[in-house]
Amino acid sequence: MSGSKLLDDSSHRAAPEGIDQPLGLTVHSLPSPERAMDAEVRRTGRGRWQMLLVALICAAPVIASYFMYYVVRPEGRRNFGELIEPQRPLPDQPAVRLNGQGSSLKALTGQWLLISVAGGACDNSCSQHLYLQRQLREGLGKERDRVDWVWLIADDAPVADKLLPALKDATVLRVAPATFGAWLQPAAGHQLSEHLYLVDPMGNWMMRFPAQLDIAGAANAKRDLERLLRASASWDQPGREPQAAAGQ
Repeated sequence: MSGSKLLDDSSHRAAPEGIDQPLGLTVHSLPSPERAMDAEVRRTGRGRWQMLLVALICAAPVIASYFMYYVVRPEGRRNFGELIEPQRPLPDQPAVRLNGQGSSLKALTGQWLLISVAGGACDNSCSQHLYLQRQLREGLGKERDRVDWVWLIADDAPVADKLLPALKDATVLRVAPATFGAWLQPAAGHQLSEHLYLVDPMGNWMMRFPAQLDIAGAANAKRDLERLLRASASWDQPGREPQAAAGQ
């Protein structure tokens, strides 16, 4: 009897401080592997849909502006330039500035680009294109800062010193002739150097103007440029200074 009482008393007395006591454990049922996998798949699916939704929201202004220009066309007029479909992105190819510094074609993204292609000797057709590029850009008024006029030199011929003052606002880069094979292309029966080409700020070649453009044709090209700039005004803003890109 006394032994039983001692056991009862000791079981109610608190354990001395510092002595560990057994922990009470509650056993919960674990989900089956199939249920755990289903939950993970659902979480992954929700994450992907959320990322897609964010991407669509970000791209919506760009998509809307192109839809208005290509599909709705409220002005009811045809393009003077030929639309390129599908559009072709700027190739990730090296380039060299006139001062000898290295660059790349990808560095041109972020601006509308009005491009001509010719050898460094720059014949009469090349000079005409450079003149029209400058006039087209200046004719855009306050919107001109959204457009770079670009001369891509497709050989190693030196550029005449007399041309340099006229190129102070241009972006001039030497590139390998092979660069154009899967990118810019002339119309059937024409040479690459006979056209002006338009690239959008995302780096996509999207328009080719008719070969051997003259002053009268340049006025029509300017209307195309103005409509594109209006259509993209909600998402495209003026970017870099042309001289910085040219490295002259």
